[in-house]
Amino acid sequence: MVSQRVRVKNPTGLHLRPAGIFCKEAMRFKSLVTFRFKENTANAKSVLSVLGACVKSGDEIELMCEGEDESEALSTLVRVIESGLGE
Repeated sequence: MVSQRVRVKNPTGLHLRPAGIFCKEAMRFKSLVTFRFKENTANAKSVLSVLGACVKSGDEIELMCEGEDESEALSTLVRVIESGLGE
């Protein structure tokens, strides 16, 4: 398992459109992809799970990837988040 902390930079946080982009990227990988925010763990491949985490702009999440393509998944998702998730 690999993990990394990343700060959500886009102005609206993980609302519907950025959550959809994030999930679409996560689903490209075979690895289990989750993230931890505050006390909760969310499935990064589920839009409802991502939305339910209520991540706002400036919040820090810990991405966790486990599986055969975990390193690639982690680096890709960190890059997507740091680029602003299309906003």
